Amino acid sequence: MSAERAETIRTRIWREDAEADNPFAAKAAYCHGYDVYGEMLGRARWVDMLYLLFRGEAPTAAQADLLETLAVALANPGPRDASVHAAMCGGVGGSTAASCLMAALAVGAGQLAGGREVLLGMRAWAACGTNLDAWRRHLATPAADIASIWPTPEHPPGFDPHGVGTATPVRQTLAALAGNAAAARLRWLAANREALEAAADAPLALSGVAAAAFADLGFSPEAGEMLQLMLRLPGAAAHALEQKELGYKQFPFFAIELDDADTGAAVKEGA
Repeated sequence: MSAERAETIRTRIWREDAEADNPFAAKAAYCHGYDVYGEMLGRARWVDMLYLLFRGEAPTAAQADLLETLAVALANPGPRDASVHAAMCGGVGGSTAASCLMAALAVGAGQLAGGREVLLGMRAWAACGTNLDAWRRHLATPAADIASIWPTPEHPPGFDPHGVGTATPVRQTLAALAGNAAAARLRWLAANREALEAAADAPLALSGVAAAAFADLGFSPEAGEMLQLMLRLPGAAAHALEQKELGYKQFPFFAIELDDADTGAAVKEGA
């Protein structure tokens, strides 16, 4: 390729030094200045790399622990979650691995426990901070998602519109995260949860805890949305693989009843 036609990849995130005998292979790769293969491998945790990629700097020990605890809490939303259910449907139907994950991403992208809900929750933290009166005003008249393809939220982001009381895993996750030294918003959320739930007329959801955690970690709302999508994929993948192995007759949801054309009797599939 001539010098005139050479193109430069412009990114602050990644730099590569080419091998002497192959310009298309990297001899060394640097993420925000850190030598990934020469220095980070064997020393850094996966959450260290995640934080570095999205924030451009290495996390403190407390920040890494906070992100890792959150990642465990989000790793498997469970088969009743719509995004996991979508992946399970792909798996039981014989879809490819990529198709199952794309189904989970598509269904888990929205404003009910999805990535968009976390983004809106983080915007609320940016606007309200730890001011309880500001939160009460915000929850009384939540702002529309202006200039967006998304519809106006039907419930306060971060709260469970179908819940009666705060779910035990939500309480447990909030308690585990709030004890971290980097969790200022989460501690405030734990102390003021009941007041916020009264203002929202709904119990706190795990998406609300995640939004506070991502905000404490310094991520932008857009980064929080991405991470919410990514960190929930392991469970979707595992359940999709399980359903592919079990087959449609053991699918745990929505058994199908078909009428026998000859006898008129109901034949139940999945039994």
